[in-house]
Formats: sequence, C-alpha cells, structure tokens
Amino acid sequence: MRRVSLPSFCTRAMVLGVVLGSTTVSAQYTPSVRDDEHRGMFRELVEINTSPEGGSVAPAARAAAARLKAAGFTDADLQTIGPNASCVNVLATLRGKDPAARPVLLLAHLDVVPARREDWQHDPYVLREEDGWFLGRGTLDNKAGASALVANMIRWKREGFVPSRDIVMVLTCDEETDATGGMRWLLRERPRLREADYALNTDAGGVERRQSGKVAFYVQAAEKAYVTFAITARNEGGHSSVPRPDNAIYALAAALGRIAAYRFPVQYNPVSQASFARTAMLEAGPLGEDLAAAGRGDTAGPAIERLSAIPYIDSDLRTTCVATMLSGGHAENALPQSATATVNCRAFPGVTEVEVRRTLESVVADPAITVSTTYPLTPSPASPLRDDILPAIERVAGAFWTGVTVVPTQSAGATDGLYLRNAGVPVFGVSAIEIPPEEDRAHGLDERLPVRSLYESREYWNALVIALLGR
Repeated sequence: MRRVSLPSFCTRAMVLGVVLGSTTVSAQYTPSVRDDEHRGMFRELVEINTSPEGGSVAPAARAAAARLKAAGFTDADLQTIGPNASCVNVLATLRGKDPAARPVLLLAHLDVVPARREDWQHDPYVLREEDGWFLGRGTLDNKAGASALVANMIRWKREGFVPSRDIVMVLTCDEETDATGGMRWLLRERPRLREADYALNTDAGGVERRQSGKVAFYVQAAEKAYVTFAITARNEGGHSSVPRPDNAIYALAAALGRIAAYRFPVQYNPVSQASFARTAMLEAGPLGEDLAAAGRGDTAGPAIERLSAIPYIDSDLRTTCVATMLSGGHAENALPQSATATVNCRAFPGVTEVEVRRTLESVVADPAITVSTTYPLTPSPASPLRDDILPAIERVAGAFWTGVTVVPTQSAGATDGLYLRNAGVPVFGVSAIEIPPEEDRAHGLDERLPVRSLYESREYWNALVIALLGR
C-alpha cells in the first residue's frame, strides 16, 4: 500500500472543523492514512507473546517505552513499573498547560489470552497481512489500541502539542487475568491516577456498519460486575448398591434447574436506557419497536419478553447467572458425598454481591445446599454521560463515518475500566475499531483486524484528544 502522510496542519484543520460542526473541512480526511512506523510498532507488539504462557509482558512494555523515549519522553514522564519482573506496566505523561488540573487517562493493555499454534492456521505470534486483514493474537484485543496510543503520544510529542491538562497513557500488564499487577496495583501505588477527571479506553466500544448502511459508534460507559459462586450439595453418601433419596448430585441438579429457570428483574440505568433508545433508531420493524420500549424504561410486557429471549440483549436488561463448571462424587461405586457447580454471574451495576447470593439461595430453596463466593464482586458504577465529553465524541465520529449514531453501551465483559470506575473515575470506551460483528474473533481462533481499522482508529483518537484537550 502506498504510504499517505497527513501533515499536522491538515489534521488540526480537520479537528477544528469537527469542533465547529463544519462539514467541508472534515471531508478532506483520508481514512486510509498509513504510517509505517506505527505498523512496525504494531508488528513488534503482536510478535511478543504476552499471554500467561509467554511468561512475561515486560518485553512488550520495554519495546513501547523505548519508542516513546526515542521520541523525547524523559525519565520523569516515562515509567515502566509493576509488582514483579514479568508484569510490567507503562505510564507515559504528556505535560499540559495547567499542571494543577486533573489529568486525563488513555488506556490499553499489553497482555493477551493464550493461543495454541496447533489450532491456528498460522503462527498466532507472527503478524500476517492478507486480503486487507492483520492476523495474529492480540491484533484486535488489544495491541491495536496500545499501538495507536503509543503512535499518537509520539506524534503529539514531536509536533509540540501541549494539551490543556496532563495526558497520562496507561498500558497495563494483566487485564486479561485479574489486574492484580496492572490497574489495581497502579491505583494503589500511583494515587494520582485516582485523581483523573476521566479515562478514555481503547479496549471497549467500536464501530458497526449495518446492512441497512447505518453506522453505530459504540461508547462503553458501564460494565456489569463479575462475581462467581460455588453451589454445593452434601450428605453422608454410602454404597451405590443401596441408593438413597437425598443424592447430592440429584439435589444439585434440581437446584441448577431452578437457577436456569429464574430471571433476575429488569433494570435500567442512564447508560443502558440510552443504549436501547439509540439502538432502536438503527433497527426497523418489530425489533426496533421492542427496543424503543426498553428505551422508554419498560420493565415488563410482550416487548420485554421478546427482547429477553435474545441472549445478547437479555444480558443488558438484568443480572445474569449461569452454571459453567461441575464436579461431584469420589468413586463410581459410592454415593456422592458432595457435588459442586460453579455459577458465574454478571451483576447489573449497583447490584451487590450480597444481593446476588441471597437471590441464589432463595432460588435454590434447599437448606442442605450452600452458596459461597469464590470470586468476589468489584462494584463498578455506570459512568455519567457527561455533556463535556459525549458531544465531542459525536462530532468527531461524524467526521469519520457519515450518518453515524453514537450509542452508549453497557458491556457484560470486564475491562480495566472496572477498577477505575470503582475508584470514582468515569471511563468511556471508544476503541473506534470498525469490524463486522461476525468477524469479532477476540480471544478466539485466527484473531484478525481490518488493516484500515488500525490506522483509522489511530486518527480518530488523535482527533478526539485534540477536540477534548486542545483548547
């Protein structure tokens, strides 16, 4: 592909057009802009195995830090830190005009989930470019985001861009596991992160072009909370030749049947309700009408029943719990003395661990069965849809995607934003990655990312940061 450079004055003019609502200037933007330096960094990150099986995230952290240092970031503004030698995070600060103002955080993570070579068509840790796609583990989740942030931090440093307040880029080392050495560790060891005005996250949100031609730009502003329980049935057991009615496995199976049939009540918050209302604008026919009912805040009725039958919509309507693992018995010729199911729940923001556990106990309705927490819930309140941030996101998105509708979303999965929201920092996921939903292979086989999306998302982030912090 021919390299196309976008001079800084053109970028600034495009952003000014976005901020002022102009359509003539923004039309000059070329979304296929490619940067070979960015591509080289992206390749370097993808080809470092940062999964738990790879042994260490440190080489990727050092690689990103080396590029930032070469661009002019001093030791005072660039740190590679973590709780141990393998879990290393990167903090880079672009100093702003007002050192007393609360900083803004830009988030990505460097770690990836494991990928087995024998399952993939090609080596997952060798970047391939084929037919308009980048292939490799982490291309989508989340090394595209990490490389875009580093590329823009380098750009801003070289161009002499001074934001209105400090910008702190945070690349974490263990978002895909438990964040104990990444975001949670950083919030404890670097208290200034807790003082941030807000954070923008590359690891959530996205762009979807529908068959109708309409475009949705998703802004993740809330996350359901992850909590896991062990449901255990116990009794004295005995010899299998003399069955007894209180079999632990049967008791557990009956309890799981009751959990499977139970639905938590429908709930809304400003983010989820706005999401339904905006999504209704993108859908025609009966589904659009049903989504509009959710957008009005309906909690019951035929429309809500129909939406509840669609798993990905149902997960946005309520807390959900599902059995994911089973174990029981100790010998094939003995009655089981215990049987345990792992039940994973995603709690609606504001619902507590105690509330979920008590609900499960009520549904199980068997005093011989215990419900105990195995992975505790970290509260994560929905971020406010701030009128100093959402309009800028909408204006910039409108310059990149004609006729776009910005849709606030609440995700069922967790990101590093979970811990920041818990610390009182609003987080907005605006990855700006455009990919068809059926091609979303994050965590899956042959993960891939449209080549155009890598560069397009980088340019979106450049424009958005300047729109928000360039004044």
